[in-house]
Amino acid sequence: MAPILDVRNLQTHFFTKGGVLKAVDGVSFEIGAGEIVGLVGESGSGKSITGFSILGLVDAPGRIVGGEILFKGKDLKTLPVAEMQKMRGSSIAMIFQDPMMTLNPVLRIETQMIEAIQTHDSSVSKDEARQRSRDALGLVGISSPEERMRAYPHQFSGGMRQRVSIAIAMLNRPDLIIADEPTTALDVTIQGQVIHEMQKLCKKTKTALLWITHDLAVVAGISSRICVMYAGRIVEQGPNEALIGSPMHPYTNGLLGSVPSQNRRGEPLQQIEGIVPSLLDLPPGCAFENRCSHAVDACSQSAPDEMVMADQRILRCFNRVGQDQT
Repeated sequence: MAPILDVRNLQTHFFTKGGVLKAVDGVSFEIGAGEIVGLVGESGSGKSITGFSILGLVDAPGRIVGGEILFKGKDLKTLPVAEMQKMRGSSIAMIFQDPMMTLNPVLRIETQMIEAIQTHDSSVSKDEARQRSRDALGLVGISSPEERMRAYPHQFSGGMRQRVSIAIAMLNRPDLIIADEPTTALDVTIQGQVIHEMQKLCKKTKTALLWITHDLAVVAGISSRICVMYAGRIVEQGPNEALIGSPMHPYTNGLLGSVPSQNRRGEPLQQIEGIVPSLLDLPPGCAFENRCSHAVDACSQSAPDEMVMADQRILRCFNRVGQDQT
């Protein structure tokens, strides 16, 4: 079966006075119907820009300069603006890290949710839209949804606003949801509830979900596949169990080592030394070479190409974890 989303060699660059910043540089991955795929990386790795690129939300000085974004077989890059706007919120929804990118501060929650439904399906009555909105708020853990719907965004805490934006994304049961750090502002209990409801939605409606996060521990528990991104490129991707159980890229290994549950009580957390290089001045070789304990001479000379491993994992590395160093 063809994937819902097929991103092929996506390149999104920002043209600044300081030079060309390659925020996304040759990213490829697929998401099938009902599948949850995690996109993981540090701040500045390009993961959020990947999500914005899919939805056509990259503004000047940035633009997509190459690749394809195939959604149900259609290249989203070639769609007219009006058609793309119609798809947002109906066929494709996004949950932003900042809920105020979704919510209008001068409109009641009720108004915004009902409009989100009726804009994409005029056959839905106002009463039915209101009921669906109440149900959606209940699913994300908002108590007294009838009363809360009459409130304005400023009357909610940051975590409550985020839950409302998640509910809005789920309203029209889209084919694809792009979730950009959607649970960062939520406490652990509500985070678990929201993740559970989104998993149920994906399973029941076959909605595909791209979960963008810096927290490998979160996606490890919900995704079927994980893509690890560093300096604008996916350096390792593969099935959840294989990638978590035996990471091959030294960066993936470092991310796993920094998860508190992977460390012994009382011992310092493991760290990845150094910082991400500037995307305006990337080295000629592997971007991770200056932080990597597995680096060999080839790493400083050229960037590794993608390799498909025996377990269907895709890797960019000259000297993977577990391989004898030369």
